[in-house]
Amino acid sequence: MVNVNLIDASGLSQTLHVLEGQSLMQAAVSAGVAGILGECGGSAMCATCHVYVDEAFADQLPTPLDTELEMLECTVSDRLPNSRLACQIKLSVLHEGLVVRLPDRQQ
Repeated sequence: MVNVNLIDASGLSQTLHVLEGQSLMQAAVSAGVAGILGECGGSAMCATCHVYVDEAFADQLPTPLDTELEMLECTVSDRLPNSRLACQIKLSVLHEGLVVRLPDRQQ
């Protein structure tokens, strides 16, 4: 299990216990996390799982693919340098303690 800390737009923190190999979006939707919709089911086609990865962890994630970068142009909330799609973050033990912030809205 990998522990991931989600911080919503109001500052409320929640820890998810995620199976290794699962995407952050899958784990958040399964846990009923408000603020991550994942409308496309994880195929990087909707940007409703937009998150801000804490800069301390940014180097631990693979570089986003072109499809993810294109969808990040479609986010409702501001796109920042640390913006990622949660469906493209596949978790492993290397991501233990990952901190992500949720935008104020996805739609």
